[in-house]
Amino acid sequence: MSDTFTVYLRNDEQILLMQRADEVADFAGAWDGIYGIGDPTDIDVVIARITESTGIPADQLEYVRSGDARGLAFGNRLNDVTPLLFLSGTNEVTPKTLYKGFEWVDPGTIRQKEYATPKLREMYGDVASFLYILKTSIGQEQNVAREIQARLSGSGSLEDIQGEIFGVLSPNFMRGYIFVEASALHHVEKLIGRVGVAATPMKNCRKVLDGESPLEDVLPYLEPKAATAGIEEGCIIEISGGAFKGQSARVVRVTESKEEVTVELFEALVPVALTVRADQVRVTQRVE
Repeated sequence: MSDTFTVYLRNDEQILLMQRADEVADFAGAWDGIYGIGDPTDIDVVIARITESTGIPADQLEYVRSGDARGLAFGNRLNDVTPLLFLSGTNEVTPKTLYKGFEWVDPGTIRQKEYATPKLREMYGDVASFLYILKTSIGQEQNVAREIQARLSGSGSLEDIQGEIFGVLSPNFMRGYIFVEASALHHVEKLIGRVGVAATPMKNCRKVLDGESPLEDVLPYLEPKAATAGIEEGCIIEISGGAFKGQSARVVRVTESKEEVTVELFEALVPVALTVRADQVRVTQRVE
């Protein structure tokens, strides 16, 4: 059984990385989780270590899960280190014990730390997940997402990664890409048939973009946008639905609460204010 551990502490959408002090014997100055010696199954011992290293009170900490121990090289010795994931109710940290500094980072940017303790990024995937972006054929996003779900629900060569893929998302307004939540890149590559001798490449799915995707880059695509977004008074629009489909008009009022716009048709003999749903218009010329 492992007698050392590394804790990953999460607050909202960010992970705490600690920087080792310059006088530490192993990996001086390197970025780390919260390293401790003791039984990783004794949560009280782990919490005491988190508090000792960060100053975060025990009542602000919540255990989530732990992963399998990994054999990591520390100098000329091999340590079995168990990763654990905790949630923190605060982001106020005072570095102590082994550490001189800290930084709250997006999980997708862990790989950007050029000097880190061994397997820092991989062990985070053992207890949490990363977002990966798949490049698809335009117009085939939903089909690829359905194929992924079908592969994960079946048996056979992909059965061993079913517990490593946590979700797939295809936003309606995003073309040519979908998101997959997984513990590591190689699991996603195997899922779409890009690794392995007997792998069958997934149709209409070209590749996985390199590296993990920072959540801050992805979240804007996951938040639904109002139909009136980007429509302003004075814009020239084309009506794409209803009885006036195909006609051009000028926007005279935008009602965000009802997601409606009031327009004046260019081809009407007498100027008439017409109210239409914002999702039935397409902006053809914006206000200067």
